[in-house]
Amino acid sequence: MGAGHAHRLYRPGHSPVHALPPHCKLAATFGFVLVVVSTPREAVWAFGLYALLLAGVAALARIPAGLLLRRLLIEIPFVAFAVLMPFVAEGERVEVLGMSLSVSGLWGAWNVLAKGTLGVAASVLLASTTELRALLLGLQRLRLPPLLVQIASFMIRYGDVIGDELRRMSVARRSRGFEASGIRHWGVLAKTAGALFIRSYERGERVYLAMVSRGYAGSMPVIDEVVATRGQWAYAAVLPVTALAVCLMGWTL
Repeated sequence: MGAGHAHRLYRPGHSPVHALPPHCKLAATFGFVLVVVSTPREAVWAFGLYALLLAGVAALARIPAGLLLRRLLIEIPFVAFAVLMPFVAEGERVEVLGMSLSVSGLWGAWNVLAKGTLGVAASVLLASTTELRALLLGLQRLRLPPLLVQIASFMIRYGDVIGDELRRMSVARRSRGFEASGIRHWGVLAKTAGALFIRSYERGERVYLAMVSRGYAGSMPVIDEVVATRGQWAYAAVLPVTALAVCLMGWTL
């Protein structure tokens, strides 16, 4: 797999978390999220311990708390949905600050908010400590279907290219005096979207033909094989295993 792109989500560093092979971090993150989702929502204390575990990982990776909190803003739409649940859910009601709220809705809101925030935080830490190219290599190492890995690879590579193409088209419109200011201009924007699709499709065809002419036969070559030692697997397993112990306590208490 050829060279990749450095993404804005990645924060370069030399911490022990950065040094872990990508497939170890992917497996640890997936295991942690799976445990969090499996935790009963009534075990409120368990989610606090999960948050402390992630805070420890962030400190070990030298990821500033402010950066982590800013990137958690991506879940605002889910937070808005969770806030509405106590008002629209049915069942037993309770008075809170003069408002009639559903008990099941409150628990549902807490469930979505706690588990969603922890899942997003774990994903942010993964993206902050692992380059996109390394993530693709990790997915390949974990035996994800090769076609899915290649699609993700091309999406990452050419996402910025398509974005630049859209910006050039926008500059061309403005240079001709066009400014979208209402519904009557939606037709022009729709034509722009259509033109962008056609250009992207044609570019994809050209890239594919160029790859075939260079020997592409359905799979990308792996230039550097990423291998993890038993010690690295054990180090990565600390997070999900500790979370699993907390989850089991949550079910038994």
